[in-house]
Amino acid sequence: MFAKFKQILGIFQDTHEPKRWIVLDVETTGLDIRTDHLLAIAAIAIEVGPGLAQPKICLGDSYEALIKQDFVSTKDNILVHHIGAGAQTSGRSAKEVLEEFRVWVGDAPLLAFHAPFDAGMINRAYLQLDLLTLPNDWIDIEPLAKIVGGNKKALGLDDWLHFFGIECAVRHQAAADTLATCELLLRLWAGIKNEAKSFYELKNLANLGHWLPQT
Repeated sequence: MFAKFKQILGIFQDTHEPKRWIVLDVETTGLDIRTDHLLAIAAIAIEVGPGLAQPKICLGDSYEALIKQDFVSTKDNILVHHIGAGAQTSGRSAKEVLEEFRVWVGDAPLLAFHAPFDAGMINRAYLQLDLLTLPNDWIDIEPLAKIVGGNKKALGLDDWLHFFGIECAVRHQAAADTLATCELLLRLWAGIKNEAKSFYELKNLANLGHWLPQT
C-alpha cells in the first residue's frame, strides 16, 4: 500500500513540475538588506522539460525595470552598477514595477546567484509598500555550483564565469548579469542532472549545498 502511495505521489509531482523558471538579478543601493533599496530588476525565463531536460533560454520572455528613487545612491555605489543619478530619479514607481513583476513571474520558481540576497531585497520592497511578498519557490544557484561545478576555489559569480569562459557584457548591470547567470546554469546542468531528477530534488540539493563548507 505504501509503495502504491509513493507511486501516486511521484506521478503527482511529475505532473506538477514547473516548466517555466525565472533567472533574475537585482541592482541595489548597497548590500544591506535592512537599509538599502532596490534599484533595478532584470529577469529571463528558461524552459525546462520533463525530467529536468536541458533548459532553453527564452530571451523573448524577459523582464527589466528601473525603480524610481527618492534619493540618489552614493557615488561609489553608482560606479558599481552604472545607474546614474538621472536614471535613478526618472525610473518607474516601485509599486508599479513590483506588481507588474508579480504578474509576469506568475507561479514560476525564481533562481539567482546568492538568491537569499535577491529574495530579501525584493520581498522587503513589497513589505515597505504594504504589499504581499512573492510566495514563489526560490533556488540559489551558488550552492549548486559548489556541489557540481568542479571548482573548489570559486567564491563568487565572477570566479564561476571565468572558470567556464562565460563573458558578461557589462558586469553588475542587471540584464547582463542575468543572461550570464542563465549561461552558467546551463553549464552546470549536466552535473545537476546527475544529482537531481526533479524540481523538488533540485531544491533540496541547493538547500543542502548551503551547509557544505567552503574550501
